[in-house]
Amino acid sequence: MTAAPATTPSPWFVRPPAPGRAAARLFCFPFSGSGASAFSAWPATIGDAEVCPVQFPGRENRLAHPHYGTYENLAATLVDALTPLLDTPFAFFGHCAGALPAYESVLLLAELGLPTPQCLFVSGQPAPHEAARDRMLSLTDDELRTELETFLRGRGIEPRPDMIDMGMFVLLRDHAAAGAYRRTEPARIDCPVVVLHWREDDDVSLEELQGWRRYADSVEIRVVEGGHYDFMDAPQELLTTLARG
Repeated sequence: MTAAPATTPSPWFVRPPAPGRAAARLFCFPFSGSGASAFSAWPATIGDAEVCPVQFPGRENRLAHPHYGTYENLAATLVDALTPLLDTPFAFFGHCAGALPAYESVLLLAELGLPTPQCLFVSGQPAPHEAARDRMLSLTDDELRTELETFLRGRGIEPRPDMIDMGMFVLLRDHAAAGAYRRTEPARIDCPVVVLHWREDDDVSLEELQGWRRYADSVEIRVVEGGHYDFMDAPQELLTTLARG
């Protein structure tokens, strides 16, 4: 018997999904300046869904890959990688600015006549037409460096200068993509949206998330315990919310 040819793993996924093997999939989009490691503490499955962290180019194990440049370009290249994996029900989860390319990917999938998610989970990110108000976009490079140092210390990591330099290399290019993103009016999507507000989030208020109500027929805003980056620890309340949909 001739063995089937091996499938080359996609660089977009650090946990290579296998077409046809999962009952469902949850594709997870990281925030600006980060990569798929933002989901390293998450379980391999949530409910019956395989957790599939998305690795954007230009960071971590894809540091040598050209940066995506814009969220629209990121969605266009990601959809090619996603297409073989849309053989089973799926959902998107995007935290902070990661929710924006997730949203753009939903729009593009619909435009191409491909399957769309059963749900778009948005965590701690205002709606696309209000994204330009992001506090981070007004910060100088020095202020962004301070933000990065504060984030690392908040995760229990003492930042070394080389670590900060590498982090800034990624963050500044992601920051430029965030600054270039403009949607002046909502473009509605055909899947439900669940918007998560972290009760102790000092960056994004519950009021700032209300703009998502204009993006789909079904939009639910849920409040979960924790701060802006606590999603990284996969708290049980979050996992229950994602499993319930």
